[in-house]
Amino acid sequence: MRRAARAWALAVRASALGVMAIGLTAAAPAWAGEPQCPPDPPMPALALPHLRAALAAGEPAVIVALGSSSTEGVMASGPEETYPAELQDMLDAALPGRSIRVVNRGIGGQDAHREVARMRPDVLALHPQMVIWQVGANAALNGADPLAFRRLVTAGVSRMQAHGIDVVLMDNQRSPRLLASPEDAVFDRALAEIAWHTGAGLFSRDRLMRGWARAGDPPGLFIAVDSLHHNDRGYACVAHALAGAIVTGLRGGTPEVSARR
Repeated sequence: MRRAARAWALAVRASALGVMAIGLTAAAPAWAGEPQCPPDPPMPALALPHLRAALAAGEPAVIVALGSSSTEGVMASGPEETYPAELQDMLDAALPGRSIRVVNRGIGGQDAHREVARMRPDVLALHPQMVIWQVGANAALNGADPLAFRRLVTAGVSRMQAHGIDVVLMDNQRSPRLLASPEDAVFDRALAEIAWHTGAGLFSRDRLMRGWARAGDPPGLFIAVDSLHHNDRGYACVAHALAGAIVTGLRGGTPEVSARR
């Protein structure tokens, strides 16, 4: 997958566009390596003012990936195949000369209440400009209370925003075990509504994988043999889409739907 990430970055550079004072390259075209990633569907652009400001000032930037097993990288063939590791490679190549560190703070089996509880040491102490919070899968699998989930995630988002952090929520993957849960769609909707009300970004794996399916690549091609987590291709293609969304956000892309606070 590292070879594919480098090929992706070369494709980005080949279509480079100057972007204000930051000098960012353009968002990626289709994946240029193996295994092939399908075209990504249109996704709402991410508003990333704090990350953008740090890069514009030439300051080092930190992105924290907070979450559970999808962030930790369960079922990946190695730590370098997790989505945060792939994202690090892609951003390094797409944003040459910029110092961005992607920190993996995923712990399998956790959900909102335990992630909020470790927010100070695992997020705030790192002083990140951006946090990608993958949350909701274990809530759906374990029958958590949707109202309590909504309160916890809203409070966590607001706390990070109060510290000057760009927050992006990541919803659930389309895997057989999650799709078999009647609560899966409930928690995905909750995350979309939280993003709307708080002004956080939303990176929807559900929407992403639906788009891939329409392009002829069904969810099973991106899911491991445990019928729950991503395989290497899934993690890499999620990172590919996320890197493109981040670069587009740094270019000042306009969100598809205006968020409100």
